[in-house]
Amino acid sequence: MFAVSLEILDTFRGTYGARLHIVIVIPTFNEAENLPKLVSALFALPINPDILVVDDNSPDGTGLIADDLAAAHPKRVRVMHRTGKLGLSSAYLQAFRTLFDDTIDAIGQMDADFSHDPAALVEMAKRLDTCDLVLGSRYIPGGSTDVRWPIWRKALSAWGNFYARSILRMPLRDVTGGFRLWRRETLQAMPLERVKASGYIFTVEMVYLAWCLGFKIREVPIYFADRRWGKSKMSFRIQVEAAGRVWQVMWAYRDLRRKRLERRVK
Repeated sequence: MFAVSLEILDTFRGTYGARLHIVIVIPTFNEAENLPKLVSALFALPINPDILVVDDNSPDGTGLIADDLAAAHPKRVRVMHRTGKLGLSSAYLQAFRTLFDDTIDAIGQMDADFSHDPAALVEMAKRLDTCDLVLGSRYIPGGSTDVRWPIWRKALSAWGNFYARSILRMPLRDVTGGFRLWRRETLQAMPLERVKASGYIFTVEMVYLAWCLGFKIREVPIYFADRRWGKSKMSFRIQVEAAGRVWQVMWAYRDLRRKRLERRVK
């Protein structure tokens, strides 16, 4: 079944171009300052993306702001309200499954805090014409992290990414970033029921699963900025915990990695 899925995807590559119908998934928790500005920035893009906000009952009223945006733009903004802070991975997985029922071409992932520049989506959409998944990459030529970061933070970010891609032996430069654009058919062909990671290791697990399955992945350089407004949810403890879980990801998909290696031998 999976081989058939790849053949179907091959027939779609190179046919999208300007006709891409993109929905950007934005998980939120206390992003009241950022969300209206981000929606305006996304609406200004020539690719005309729609937006699905997944709010985890933000105490600062982000969910109510999202509702107002949806009321003002009923054809372009939707909101999923959840009962509490249920985590990044479940927010994305729930959104993905909801969007599978829609007639759309691509699904994007991005943070609500402007650490991901919306303008980069234009180039990412162009690249999706020849692949199944596009990663916004800080660690290829042209990519970078916030110039205001201290050296220790830059080193920690680079080390965490190097550690994950080295353990998993993926020929990709940025496997820990959360700025991505997927073909809908790609996500639908993936066994998402096997995805168990919570928190930020979810981003590593998803790209590793796609790579093990043989999907075509490309990277686009991005500038990763520190958030403009609000408080960061990333911490040293979270990054250390994620590093330890990389080994769990490798073990969970050892069967798919073995099949990938067998396909290469053939």
